[in-house]
Formats: sequence, structure tokens, C-alpha cells
Amino acid sequence: MAATKTLTPTPVPEKLSGLSLYSRFAFAGAVCCSVTHGALTPVDVVKTRIQLDPAKYNKGMIGGFKQVIKGEGAGALLTGFGPTAAGYFLQGAFKFGGYELFKQQSINLLGYESAKENRTAVYLASSALAEFFADIALCPLEATRIRLVSQPEFASGLVSGFGKILKNEGVGAFYSGFGPILFKQVPYTMAKFVVYEKTSEAIYNVFPKEDLSSSMQTVANLGAGLIAGFAAAFVSQPADTMLSKINKTPGAPGEGTTARLIKIGKELGLKGSYTGIGARLFMVGTLTAFQFAIYTDIKKALGATGGVEL
Repeated sequence: MAATKTLTPTPVPEKLSGLSLYSRFAFAGAVCCSVTHGALTPVDVVKTRIQLDPAKYNKGMIGGFKQVIKGEGAGALLTGFGPTAAGYFLQGAFKFGGYELFKQQSINLLGYESAKENRTAVYLASSALAEFFADIALCPLEATRIRLVSQPEFASGLVSGFGKILKNEGVGAFYSGFGPILFKQVPYTMAKFVVYEKTSEAIYNVFPKEDLSSSMQTVANLGAGLIAGFAAAFVSQPADTMLSKINKTPGAPGEGTTARLIKIGKELGLKGSYTGIGARLFMVGTLTAFQFAIYTDIKKALGATGGVEL
């Protein structure tokens, strides 16, 4: 009689929680934002130049690339890479990690069923709170990046540029654009996460997630992220233009941030505030698509399976 073979049950991966879970969310968010924003530094350089000097850079995104390369060399397209990669590493950690954390706290507060019924409000509130804290970390490095891009002779890189602003203008200079960055990033992130969640939901209603291979899930994340990126870029474009303007040069003595914003807004008008929208749609759509794909894949690789879906 053949011996009966005992089957060993496949171990179920342990669901993470607390710091071990949210640190993985934060790391995945940090990597996906740093990699995507860093890779698109050349597009960001051209977009910022178009916003700051539309009279000179008036030939669109491709023409802008040619102008920068012709006038300053190809290396100029990587201006601000250091503060971009470092700033968005920090911002991504707070944004994605914070979003997951605040979403869970909303569920704890409201109860799962109530949170599910009001999931759009949960997405909006969680993303807004996460972005607020993310911007506190991002703002000094974003101010440094814009100064380097708008004034190539200002400093040689992140460390020297950051130090020069700190020494000559003080800590307050790093946060002169905090109002505009909130005005830009909070609606941007709210649109980004809500549209992504809703688009993903629609995709998986047609093509159930459990029926898709890992590679097809990545494709679905790319598609949902692309749509989310377009929506986020359009919503936040006016504030992005104002942020570039306010960080280009120091304010006049005694001129407050609010007064500068009002002045810049009047000078730009609605049409002017959408200067560079083509380049930004391309940039934000692309990076958002890859952000969500990378973020999801890194979460899987790290075993961060304890998050909640509404």
C-alpha cells in the first residue's frame, strides 16, 4: 500500500500593521516620487523656463528643449536634479504614507461601512492632510530648485544653492512659496488620488482584479495614473505658474507673500496662468502613471499588504 503523502499547507503571509506597514508605504512613495520627478527633470526645466520667460521660450515644449540646449548645452536640462530628487523623496514619503495612514484613521473614526459609503470624501480629506505635511518637507527644496533653474548662475547645485539662500535670505525665504505650493499641491493631490481611485474602481469593475495577471494590474495602474495625472495637472496649473514666479527672485523689502501673490495673479491673468500647460500635462500625466505603477509594485515586493481598500 502506498504511503499517504501529507500536504503542507501554504503559509499565509502575515498582514503587517503599525510602523512596519506605514514605513513601507512611506518608502514606496518616496522611491516612486523621487524616481519619476528626477527622471523628468529636463521636462520640468523647460516647463519652468516657459512659465518664467514666455516671451523668449515661445516655441512649445520641443522648441524649448532646443532653445535650452542651443543656449546652455544639454547639461542645463539637468539643472535642479539634486533638489528635485531629494525634495520629492521626502514629499513622496509623507504623501503616500500619510494618505494610507489618514485613510485608515478615517475608517477607524467612521467605521468601514460608513467610510465606504462616503469614500470620495475620505479620499479627499486623507489626501489633503497628507499633502499638507508633505509640503512642509518639500517647500525648501522646491524653492532651491526653482532658483537654480531660473538663475543658472546662482549656485552649482543643491548644497551650495540651499546654503546660499539660507545664509543670505534666512529660513523664511524657503517658505515664501508655501502658500502657492499648498494652493498648487493640495488640489493637485486631491484630484490625483480621487481620480486614480475612481478610475481604478471603474477598471476593476469591468476587469476583476483577481482575474488579472500581475503585469496586467501594472498596466491598469498606469492607465488610471495617466488619467489622474491629466486631471491633477489641469487643476493645479495656475498655482504652479505662480509658484515658479514667486520663487524666481526675492521679494521687495517689506513686501509680504500675499501682496506678491496678488500682484503676480493680476499680471498673469487666467490665460497667463496656464502658460506651459502642454509641457506640464505631458510631465504630470507621465510621472503620475509611473508613480502609481511603481508604488503598487514596491508595496507588493515589500509585503505591505495590510492597507485597506474602500
